[in-house]
Parts: sequence; C-alpha cells; structure tokens
Amino acid sequence: MPSTWSCLVIGVLICVAVTSSKAGNHGSSGGSNDVFTSSFLVRFRRNIDNHVAHEIADRNGFVNLGALAGSDNTEYHFKHRSMPHVRSRRSITHTRVLKKEPLIHTAVQQSGFIRVKRGLRTSLPLSPSIYSSENDDGKIGKAPTDPYFPFQWYLRNTGQNGGKIKLDLNVQAAWDQGITGKNVTTAIMDDGVDYMHPDLKFNYNAEASYDFSSNDPYPYPRYTDDWFNSHGTRCAGEVAAARDNGICGVGVAYDSKIAGIRMLDQPYMTDLIEANSMGHEPHKIHIYSASWGPTDDGKTVDGPRNATMRAIVQGVNEGRNGLGNIYVWASGDGGEEDDCNCDGYAASMWTISINSAINDGQNAHYDESCSSTLASTFSNGAKDPNTGVATTDLYGKCTTTHSGTSAAAPEAAGVFALALEANPQLTWRDIQHLTVLTSKRNSLFDAKNRFHWTMNGVGLEFNHLFGFGVLDAGSIVSLAKNWRTVPPRYHCEAGMIVKQQEIPSSRSLLLRIKTDACEGTDTEVRYLEHVQAVITANSSRRGDLELFLTSPMGTRSMILSRRANDDDHRDGFTKWPFMTTHTWGEYPQGTWLLEVSFNSNEPRTGWLKEWSLVLHGTKDPPYRTLSPASPHSKLAIVKKAHEDRDKM
Repeated sequence: MPSTWSCLVIGVLICVAVTSSKAGNHGSSGGSNDVFTSSFLVRFRRNIDNHVAHEIADRNGFVNLGALAGSDNTEYHFKHRSMPHVRSRRSITHTRVLKKEPLIHTAVQQSGFIRVKRGLRTSLPLSPSIYSSENDDGKIGKAPTDPYFPFQWYLRNTGQNGGKIKLDLNVQAAWDQGITGKNVTTAIMDDGVDYMHPDLKFNYNAEASYDFSSNDPYPYPRYTDDWFNSHGTRCAGEVAAARDNGICGVGVAYDSKIAGIRMLDQPYMTDLIEANSMGHEPHKIHIYSASWGPTDDGKTVDGPRNATMRAIVQGVNEGRNGLGNIYVWASGDGGEEDDCNCDGYAASMWTISINSAINDGQNAHYDESCSSTLASTFSNGAKDPNTGVATTDLYGKCTTTHSGTSAAAPEAAGVFALALEANPQLTWRDIQHLTVLTSKRNSLFDAKNRFHWTMNGVGLEFNHLFGFGVLDAGSIVSLAKNWRTVPPRYHCEAGMIVKQQEIPSSRSLLLRIKTDACEGTDTEVRYLEHVQAVITANSSRRGDLELFLTSPMGTRSMILSRRANDDDHRDGFTKWPFMTTHTWGEYPQGTWLLEVSFNSNEPRTGWLKEWSLVLHGTKDPPYRTLSPASPHSKLAIVKKAHEDRDKM
C-alpha cells in the first residue's frame, strides 16, 4: 500500500509515515480488494458534547459510539444501524445525509483492512494442577511456587527441554530488588482477556479496560470451539499472572495490573477502532502491548492509518501525564520471507519492536529480521515444538504452547513494567535508551549464520535479528533506579535527493547525502537515536529490492531485505520510512550512503525517485549525568566514546 509523509503538530512538529486511505492492499493487489464498513468518522465544525452527537446520529439512522480518543470532542465514531458491516463500495447516500447537518464538516466512511494475531497456536488446554512445582535451584532468590513455574524457562532457564542455562529474562534479579510491577498497568490490545481467570482477576484493571469490538466495558473473549480467541488471555498472563497462588505460572511483573482492550475480533479492522484503542485512558495505562499487525505473508506493505498514527504520537507526547505511553510491538512472524521494516507499526520509532529467541539461543523459524527491531525476548522451546511459553488460558485453564513473537512482546511489556515501578518518572524515550543499554547478547545466534553480531561506531553490539540483545530485567531495573531523563529529542531533516534514477539490474545504485545534522539550528542532532530513510521507489518486482544505509561512522544497516513472495510491480514504496536503530548513540555529521540493488538471478528494472534522510536524537550528550556501575557496561563504553569524541 502506498504511504504518505505527514507532518503532525502535536506538542512538537512530528513527521511520520501513514498509509493512504486506500484499503485492502496485500502486496500488489492494490485497490481491487477494497471494502468499506458501516463506520464513519464524523468531524464537527466545533467541539460538541456527546449528547449533541447522539441526537445527530440518531435522527440520521446512526449510533454514536463516542468521541475519537484525543480529538477534543471534534471527531466522533458513527455506525449505521442497518448497513451491512462490510460492502464493496462506498455509500455516497449515507455520507451526504450526514454532511447535510450544519454542524458536520466532513463524514468519511471507514475502509476495512486485515489485521492478524501473531504466533497463535491453538492447542488443548491443560488443567491448572497437573504439575507440581519444585525449586531445586536454591542459589538465588526463592522461586515462585506456582505449578507451571518450572516450565517458564524464559523466566528461569535451568536447561529445561534442552535449553541454555541462564538464557532467560533474569527476572529473579529484579524481584530480589523488591521490584514486581506495582502501580503499573499494561493494556493488552487483542481479542479480549478472560478477566475472571483466577490467576488474573486480582490484577485486572477494569477502569482502564474496554471492548471496542462490541462497544461496552467488558472485553471478555468471544467463545469459539477452537479457542481462537485465547490470544489476549495468554498474553495477559505473561505480564501479570499472580504469584504463589497454586494456579498456572507467574507473570514477569506479577504485582502489576493488566487492562483488556478488545479490538481485534471483527472481520475487518478500521482506523477508528485502532485509534481509540491506542488512545484509550492514556493516563491510567502505562504500557500498550500489541501482538498483531498486517498480514505476515512476505508481500504486504502496510501500517497505521492517519487517526491511529495521531493517537500513537499523542500517546508518546502527552500520555502518562506527559511522560509518554510505551507501545510494545511484536516484530512479526513472516520468517525469512518477510521484513519487519515493511510493517509500519513494528518499524515506527514510537513503538518498541520485539523479536524472539528460543530456549537455546537460536532465532525461531518464524522470526522476521529488520533494522528497526530494538531487542528480543523468548518464544518456543527448541527441542519440542509443542513446548512454548507457559501462561494462562481461557476459562481458568493453563497452557504451555503459547508461541511466536506474540509471546515475546508481552514479556517485554512485563520487563518495562518492572522498570517503571523502579522509576515512575521514566519517559517513553528513557525506556528505549534503557533497553539499548541493558539488553544482552548472551547466547543469541542466527541458526543459519546469515546475520552476525556487529559493533556500531560507539561500541554498541547489534544483530539484524535480535536488535541489541535479549532484555535483562535485573539490569534494566538497577539502571532505572538511578536514571536521569535524557535530553530533549529533535529531528533533523538532513537532506533529500529528488531525482529519478534507474536502479541497475546487475550492480548497486549508490547515493550520498552529506549533512551537518542541522548544526547551529534549533533542531541540531549530535547523538543519534532513530534514523529514517524515507524512500519512493518502484520496480518490476518489489520483492527483489534490497536497501542498505551506511552511517558516517561506518555502520551498515540493511533497511530492506529481499522478500521472495512480493511480486508487486505497480505500487512500490511511496515515501516509506525505512528505520534503523543500529546507529544508536553515533555522531550523524558526515556522509550517509544509500545502496539500492536487486537480489535476483533474473534481470529487473526499477527507479528510485526520492530519498529523504531524517535524523532523530539529542543535541546534548544523553548520558552525561549518569555514573556507570561497571567500566565494562554498555553505558560506560558509550559514555567514554562520547567523551573522547567531544574532546576532538
């Protein structure tokens, strides 16, 4: 789907990529699969209260579902009473009826699009009391007594099922510091949460929960014979299942709260449902966890629409009373055939994209790779494909087969909940910095030896699959306690090449932008966080395109890999923001190199039409006020690199 480059003014000027209003794109299918729902985004000429909106909706045959999150009562969600949920054409008649109302400025019928759960593996539920718990470790803090804890190798890996000992989230080190997630709420945006489950009910935050699929305050999963709607409940248990209650396992942040946001259970998603979910109760919810996204078929290029992107940007700028909400995203389950930089949710700088590893350190076969992934957690066990993540299941049951990057994202949300208890003043950017500085390489490796660990220009190791490594709860909590908020963030539009150039079939097209990173201006960036290469290109076969971006300090990021299933020859990429985190902490001044080529044995044709370089980061050193606990820590290494460079 073509994207557009939009600048939004929400607190500060922010440029983001949002997909166009054309729906139904699954790779190269374009508009042929467009569908339109019975929902309408209604914009009023001024702020109105809900009662007035209800009257206008009612007399025109609509139901008012309330104001759009963050719209200041100028935008409302109307749903027609008698229209089919999905139709193949827009209804001009219903749009005109609404626009005849004097108070209504515009009315836009909402297109429908597909969003899929990541890593859902249906299986027979298990009784919560089949297994007994034994703690034969004794070398560190007391283990939970929950019956499934021995199967939660991602919390404490003792070599169960052929795993690598101590390859885990190191949660015991956080728990031993008295940090268990108190006063932090994580919203599970999914197909519902079984909030009556005995392992969840005492940690359920009803005030922060809502059902946007059925429009009521009760986000309980819809029943199906195959337990298809168990996804959200399984994710919730990973975050906040209670400890030592004799039921299932234990959550990463077992004293934290979970909110259920049911929004994934309808035939087609709409921009309004997503936007309201992302912006629901932003001052009561600290973390939003999403284990879903566009279809992971290796040919889809898709991301958030306008209202959803506005809700996320508003969340990071204004949520949590100005500290910013944390959006955690599963990076995707498309495996080698997909690239998560083609997923506008996972590749957004406003979200934290999480990949997964299995219990011996390999990547899972379904893991996607991309330069926007920040860190990793865990999913399946290696020796037995039926051994995954042990967690809560529907109707008071338990499971040991939750898997996919769906399982990885809630684990990360739990770790971030621990960090927020340790330091409630952490901003959304602080969480990202802490993630980079405390994630560990540990024993993670690419099973097919494609992607190696590489060191960037300031000494930070990264991997194209795993980001900066596996999250370490003990380390992130320890550093969070003494953290000082990073300096203000700026974005610098560092340069643009607007010239149509042919991509050679048998060699690379090389383009360079030399930049001073906005030196001497109000948006100067000296220390990098995220970097975006905003690109417009098309080719005779989009899936054969590969893109590499090399920083002035020599760090080479693959920002687009070959996607074997993508046969698109029409849409290409339109101002799509390919993002990399690999240059984190580097100095951006100098020459950036973009390499564009085809990875194919067949002759291909293509054109690069535009490349914009956007740098995000700080003007001041981000870690100047911090004291490293160890001279060998990432913090000490990066801080010294900055100090040495600044002396030059």
